[in-house]
Amino acid sequence: MTTPSNAVPESLDSQRIALAVLSTTRPLYWSIRRELWENRSIYVAPLAVAVVGLLGFSISLIGLPRSMRELTALDPAHQRIMLAMPYSHAAWLLILTAFVVGMFYSLDALHGERRDRSILFWKSLPVSDLTTVLSKASIPLVVLPLLVFAIIVILQLIMLLLSTVVLLISDAGARTLWTNLPLFQMQFVLLYGLAVLALWHAPLYVWLLLVSGWARRATFLWAVLPPLAIGVFEKTAFHTSYFGSLLHDRLSGFAADAFAFKGQDGVPVDPHFIPLTQLTPGKFLATPGLWIGLGVAAIFLAAAVRLRRYREPI
Repeated sequence: MTTPSNAVPESLDSQRIALAVLSTTRPLYWSIRRELWENRSIYVAPLAVAVVGLLGFSISLIGLPRSMRELTALDPAHQRIMLAMPYSHAAWLLILTAFVVGMFYSLDALHGERRDRSILFWKSLPVSDLTTVLSKASIPLVVLPLLVFAIIVILQLIMLLLSTVVLLISDAGARTLWTNLPLFQMQFVLLYGLAVLALWHAPLYVWLLLVSGWARRATFLWAVLPPLAIGVFEKTAFHTSYFGSLLHDRLSGFAADAFAFKGQDGVPVDPHFIPLTQLTPGKFLATPGLWIGLGVAAIFLAAAVRLRRYREPI
């Protein structure tokens, strides 16, 4: 006699689980691709800024041999900082570009489909409002940081290649460049910094997304005027500026918790090159402001989902 095997039921269960996962993730995947198709500025703007930055760097290579000869008089620590400067400036410019692109994208994400009435078509598809709003929120919080990181890495490698060629031709210290430039450490710190920025700025992006789903017109004014009015009212009525300080902290308060800008000897760390030892992820994750902000972002996200469910075309 043969005993019944459990292989078939187990395989069927695994197939059901796989299909359930696919049915959940596939609409989100295609919704994100839809956002990339419809909003080319998400990747065109960072690429354009990278090209402009590379052009400026290429022009500056004229004085690179002389600068490399002058660097030999400095100690290795200052050499690393001086060599890292143009690469850091390029990264900062692209991070700022991503922030601006993410802000304006969020302001138009839900408003645009109501304005051109395409919301009627998208609502006819078997994609939930939650999936749609999550796909739009993932653009500034996930897609843009990863895209900008990839562009910065490629840009910095091209910059390094061009610098090496110029230094080899002029015999001005290409080996010094490769020895003292902590490029891969900088890129790891960059990835960490982009993740920190995405988590810290999450309530800002989702607030703009919420306004985009609510306002009938002038989304920028509706996003800016309420916080401004609250700040003016507090200052006038109570002669305090707690709300303004809160907004300022939400914009740039992450730095003090995510990085240690002073070494063990108390000497300030140059922001052009932040060593791996100066990263403080534990302190950042233990910051109450981070979790309060993520909680507020979750509330805004739920409100945006509800708004999209019931809002009509403009």
